[in-house]
Amino acid sequence: MKTTVIIGGSFAGMTTALELKRKGKQDHKVILIDKSPLFLFIPSLIWVPFGRRNIKDISFRKDEILAKKGVDFIHAEALTVDTNEQVVKTDHGDFAYDDLVIATGPKVKYDIAPGVEQYAHYIGTPSGAMKTRKALEEFKANPGPIVIGATQNAGCMGAAYEFLFNVEKWLREQNIREKVDLYWITPEDYLGHFGIDGMPMGEGMLKVFMKMFHIHYRTQVGVKEVKADAVVLSTGEVLPSKFTMLMPPFVGVDFVTQSESLQATANGYIPVGDDYRHLTVPNVWAAGIAVDVKLPFTPKAIPFASPKTGYPSDETGKIVAENILRVSQGRTDLKQKAWGKIPGVCIMDCGKKEVIIFSNHLFKPRTIALMIPNVLYDFSKVLLEKYFLWKTKRGYAFLP
Repeated sequence: MKTTVIIGGSFAGMTTALELKRKGKQDHKVILIDKSPLFLFIPSLIWVPFGRRNIKDISFRKDEILAKKGVDFIHAEALTVDTNEQVVKTDHGDFAYDDLVIATGPKVKYDIAPGVEQYAHYIGTPSGAMKTRKALEEFKANPGPIVIGATQNAGCMGAAYEFLFNVEKWLREQNIREKVDLYWITPEDYLGHFGIDGMPMGEGMLKVFMKMFHIHYRTQVGVKEVKADAVVLSTGEVLPSKFTMLMPPFVGVDFVTQSESLQATANGYIPVGDDYRHLTVPNVWAAGIAVDVKLPFTPKAIPFASPKTGYPSDETGKIVAENILRVSQGRTDLKQKAWGKIPGVCIMDCGKKEVIIFSNHLFKPRTIALMIPNVLYDFSKVLLEKYFLWKTKRGYAFLP
């Protein structure tokens, strides 16, 4: 029996574990190690600050689901791995493996600029989303300028755009919109670049949105410093702010950077081929955010990264599971799909409105690329959330 150890239990890790066990059955022992027994549907965190969702609405126990499907769940923090000895060290003991899958997700680099961690809010974690909710409630009593956006080297611009439009909607619902100057700042070359070199009509559509909602914007800017009452841009411009929300960059987690034998990149990601197999350690694989992704473009002024979202994480998890099985069968025809060749599938919430984004490839060249606005209601975003929670709660990782 082959043993595969998977580090991380979000989109990529859950998918890899469930698919590997479903296909490998009794020939494969699958161990998933994660420091949280809960699965969180991260895309819906943008609604938590506005009370539209609570954390309990978008999370559930993954250990129970994994156990039903025959996957061993270890509630522990992975510390390091020795790829020569093929042993993962955790705070709850050591685990030997035949194959190792790194699906650890990101570490947030708050120190990208002074004051980001101290004065800017971040909605990418449950605690951050709840702190943002509290801050917005306090903001209502004494409204003023708001700055929302992404810092230099960030890659998750989409979530920041979603938060921006949800804040604008919330301000109108609170009857304080006229008291607030709303600013959007981004390192992107242009509005709607998203770290994928944009979509047809995307820039024009977002310019219309910015004008329609009276949002000031700055592109090709970084953050020099965040203060209690202002954001200083890389251009030297100072934007007054009584509330700031920024998406900092992601880097590799400590488990990866502290494990020298993983030979991670400078940013802490795993170097893999289009089969998601480590370039030099053949029984190590990576899926999701842990994958090192090479950009097919060069930012014009301020560096930024490509998004690593739920759909590519899910897809790479399936590819890794399939390839581990093929290797165990002595096959060499591994499944290959470069990160940029994975379809771009995203629904951007715009405050009870939405933009449906689809392309046959995440990166150019593409033969299909669509941005379809829905100004009536964000039912597609809600439907996607309900569907993904339904399939994951039942362990149906094989579904799209």
